[in-house]
Amino acid sequence: MKNKAAISIAAALVLGVGVGLGCHHLTTDDAVRVGIIDVFDTIAHLFLNLVKMVIAPLIFATIVSGIINAAKSGLGKIFVRSMLWFTSASVLAGLAGFAVAHLLGVGEGLHLRPTGEDSGLEAKPHDPGTFLVNLVPQSFVKALAENQPMQILIFAMFFGAALLSLKKEGGNKIGSVIDELTAVMLRMTGYVMILAPLGVFAAVASAFTDEGFEAFATYGSFIATFYGALAGLWVVMLGVAVLFLGRAAFRLVVAIREPMFIAFSTASTEAAFPRLIESLTKFGVDRRTTGFVLPMGYAFNLDGSMLYMTFAGTFLINAYDLDLSIGQQLLMVLVLLISSKGMAGVPRGALVIVAAVVPGFGVPAAGVALLLVIDQILDMGRTATNCLGNGIATAVIGRNVVDPHERDDDLPRHAEPDRPRPGQRDQELIEPAGA
Repeated sequence: MKNKAAISIAAALVLGVGVGLGCHHLTTDDAVRVGIIDVFDTIAHLFLNLVKMVIAPLIFATIVSGIINAAKSGLGKIFVRSMLWFTSASVLAGLAGFAVAHLLGVGEGLHLRPTGEDSGLEAKPHDPGTFLVNLVPQSFVKALAENQPMQILIFAMFFGAALLSLKKEGGNKIGSVIDELTAVMLRMTGYVMILAPLGVFAAVASAFTDEGFEAFATYGSFIATFYGALAGLWVVMLGVAVLFLGRAAFRLVVAIREPMFIAFSTASTEAAFPRLIESLTKFGVDRRTTGFVLPMGYAFNLDGSMLYMTFAGTFLINAYDLDLSIGQQLLMVLVLLISSKGMAGVPRGALVIVAAVVPGFGVPAAGVALLLVIDQILDMGRTATNCLGNGIATAVIGRNVVDPHERDDDLPRHAEPDRPRPGQRDQELIEPAGA
């Protein structure tokens, strides 16, 4: 029954598509359809709220526990390697979206003209100064309440550093409490994720009840080219994973398939985050490394979203026949790259960033409304890609931190022969009794 959870989620996804299409085509009364969508949305939001309930304390506990238990591993090196990886991946993903969009000529021939319509999105300007200011929480309680991963990360790093200093002086009671809190949150996460198939079913059924296949018919070319670009990015990402992990890269993909299903079905990185921690631990990545790297990746390493933003921006430039030089378009890519670092936790974050940035390059804000219609379909793909990218990054960084000279093509050996397998205790804590 090893694959029971993944099979259940995949079945829920397929069932959600079938039920959603059936509801869309069988309900001719719009009021009835809206009522059905509200029911599905309520169930999906209840599941997502349960996930959000555990994610903030889980991030805090795993980061602090990681700091006080992993000082000897060199947290500075982990941080530098993580940021180098995240920045490089974001730049490559953004340039890939830009290049593929130009190569395929997405948007060319539409000859759209500006209208007075609003995009329907609240597009607040994003700039580096605002991003830096927002890194530091005004209130830790507020950061927890709003699930702001970077603000929680900053506070947890200061808290962990102070706790580590006290531990060196002989005080370690709070450290033991944090370790226990981590164990409790992992067990609690296991309980919540039992409901993942129900949340997946409701989210998918809601989307297809609302749109049916009409969105595919109207925007089929754009959807197909975007998913083609994502497929190409996946090939590159897997190639990089094989380069660092050998054949174990394919086992990694199998290990994280369940959180990727969750990310794709719910279009929510938050929903997949707790399960991704568990899956990486099962794969063999040290939990302290996972707890430190993943929250940073959640804010900095959004490969799918970065590809989408440059792809969508180029689409709008072509659709409106704007005469922008390559230099201006590359500047747009750079601004999108910087602005994207503030999108974590923002609903439809990638689309909001596009709506905030592209008007500054002459694209009518109303053009974003074209993408809003199919954003749920696009969001599913880019969120799953974000999940894959963070899984690969954490596995590679964690492997290098533990033993940079070791390269086993089959298994990531993160423990000595006579010691318990890494993640074994975590797995016992995560899986509830009788699951």
